[in-house]
Amino acid sequence: MIFVDKPFVSDFLKETIEKNGFPVVKTEIAKQLGFGNTANGLEENIVIQKVKSSDNIPIYITSENSIGWIAQNLSFSDLPLKISLFKDKVKFRTLTKPIYPDFYFREIQLDELDNLPLHNLPVPFIIKPAAGFFSIGVYKVTGPDKWEQTKKTLKTEILNAQKLYPAAVLNTTSLVIEQYIEGEEFAFDAYFNAAGEPVILNIYKHIFSSGEDVSDRVYITSREIIESNIEQFTAFLQEIGKLSGVKNFPVHIELRRDPAGTVLPIEINPLRFGGWCTTADMTYFAYGFNPYELYFYQNRPDWNTILKGKEGKLYSIIVLDNSTGIEGNKISAFNYDLLLSDFEKPLELRKIDYREYPVFGFLFTETRKENFIELQRILKSDLNQYITVK
Repeated sequence: MIFVDKPFVSDFLKETIEKNGFPVVKTEIAKQLGFGNTANGLEENIVIQKVKSSDNIPIYITSENSIGWIAQNLSFSDLPLKISLFKDKVKFRTLTKPIYPDFYFREIQLDELDNLPLHNLPVPFIIKPAAGFFSIGVYKVTGPDKWEQTKKTLKTEILNAQKLYPAAVLNTTSLVIEQYIEGEEFAFDAYFNAAGEPVILNIYKHIFSSGEDVSDRVYITSREIIESNIEQFTAFLQEIGKLSGVKNFPVHIELRRDPAGTVLPIEINPLRFGGWCTTADMTYFAYGFNPYELYFYQNRPDWNTILKGKEGKLYSIIVLDNSTGIEGNKISAFNYDLLLSDFEKPLELRKIDYREYPVFGFLFTETRKENFIELQRILKSDLNQYITVK
């Protein structure tokens, strides 16, 4: 069954649901999003009975907003506990301690921030909400000046984000401090099947404009990225599966591989693939298979066949986060046509109401490897060239 929720459900996912007749839980939000009269809708009381009568029903959520409904209505099951193992960053670090016994992390409360001395912390480090989303409130601290600046801006950012996301999605009172992980960063979607075995559905490399950059601007996937990482990442997920015991459980993973070749997780997001219907949908545009279908039908990608003819091609998700320094309600227009003209082969443009959310949209592109410069340009851009201010 699928829980749909704000902030976004793509047309691709809607078509997938309709084509396959996947059951959709008819919450109030689902009705507002147009799923109230669907033939395959499930009333909330029916969902509760189904979960009571059957273990490990395959569930997918489009947004972590649905976690609140699950916690409230399915508390008799072990699903809320399984979710919290991953969603709560402190619980997640505790879960993975047998694999990474020397990894430093600690939990603090937001009201402790001002009086927390830097000399007790492992500089550089990352500070972020204990439950977070979309890089909100994520900062890298490299020294005293950065620490003082971070303490001021972090509180402001979290207070603003309270208006956009519920507590189940963004914990605005509890923070986690953890050691900074050096190395290449990756994001990928996977699921644990009915036997608890992991199945990887895509792999994206997260590229940055600088060592200080923690934004979500550009993710790229390619034949080379898939082939060179899938074996190691699958072995990592096998360890996570043994520790957590999850089955019929989709996940979106972010990790880094350090200079010694060890992979260390940044976070694992439960019951979903990449947020805003990004990574799973882009996988279809890039590789021609539907990750949602593979999950619900318990199938695996045939990578040997899928990757044929993909040499020299880069497929990118470009997150058009509002990095202009200007609030969305002070921007009168965003020039999407100009944006598209800066890329050789746009595949899909998804416009977002930037007055409601701090993002102008998402762009999927195909780029020849030798034209990587077009990705470097957007990576370093503050997007001011595309906006008109009131």
